[in-house]
Amino acid sequence: MSEQNENVEKVVIIGSGPAGWTAAIYTARANLDPLVLEGVPKTSPSIILPGGQLMLTTEVENFPGYPEGVQGPQMMEDIKKQALRFETRVKSLDVLKCDLSQRPFTLELSDKSTIKAHSVIVATGATANWLGLENEMRLATTGGGVSACAVCDGALPIFRDQPLAVVGGGDSAMEEASYLTKFASKVYIIHRRDEFRASKIMADRVLNNPKCEPVWNSTVVDVLGEDKITGVKLKNTQTGEESELPVKGLFMAIGHTPATGFLNPEQIELTEKKFLKLTEGQRSLTSVEGVFAAGDCADATYKQAITAAGMGCKAAIDAERWLADQGID
Repeated sequence: MSEQNENVEKVVIIGSGPAGWTAAIYTARANLDPLVLEGVPKTSPSIILPGGQLMLTTEVENFPGYPEGVQGPQMMEDIKKQALRFETRVKSLDVLKCDLSQRPFTLELSDKSTIKAHSVIVATGATANWLGLENEMRLATTGGGVSACAVCDGALPIFRDQPLAVVGGGDSAMEEASYLTKFASKVYIIHRRDEFRASKIMADRVLNNPKCEPVWNSTVVDVLGEDKITGVKLKNTQTGEESELPVKGLFMAIGHTPATGFLNPEQIELTEKKFLKLTEGQRSLTSVEGVFAAGDCADATYKQAITAAGMGCKAAIDAERWLADQGID
């Protein structure tokens, strides 16, 4: 029996968010017998759960097919069940490193085992950067009004006509703040310096909006509230003075870190910010033939569940066609 068929997976999907499970649905229905490595839970330095960022989201109202909305974890369970229906295989393991220098590829797993694969779909997502405060993480995971995505959560009823705060000073923070002005009574932008590092046009848009108010030279040192956020405790970076700011929502806009640390940048091309670089327009191709990327690990712009799912579809179809071209089916 040739190595093509002996102990070599046709397609391994790394990651278990919307991109990973969508890729699994498509590859399983194409009879490629996919293996999903869904990862293991972590709580430091940030919360990472199998299922991705939606496991930290309560109400999801903008994903098609759920007219009444759905809890993030429930939605991920539904998508996973759909993949399992087509006999997708799953291992609850992390990938520690990949050798993409020769085929078949070799993946080293967190249980010290290795897997060989003809093709790999990387769908590991990106984790929002958090401050790391105990109450921040508690309220973020229980629907208490702390979020890392204004576009995902800003329109929820709990935030409407309420004072909200955004932490950050870059373009993403400006975009989040501008979006929130559609719903909030007031949007505070908390920044540790006395000027934003965002582009001038983005900063001016916020500074000229009567609903927006910058809170300069300040950092959040605590998030207040039991079941729901009631405010934040601030510390002035120049004087050290502490104060409290009453808000009903807190949005982190201090960037995302793509989960690509297990990849060797000498073997596969990453962007300056460590996202996987797509090499051919809107397709899922990477710099390594046979390795495909889907979801937030390759998307520094949109970072939405629906776009991740669409990318998972594209990666699966690209992988299927590539395997067929190699005579592997």
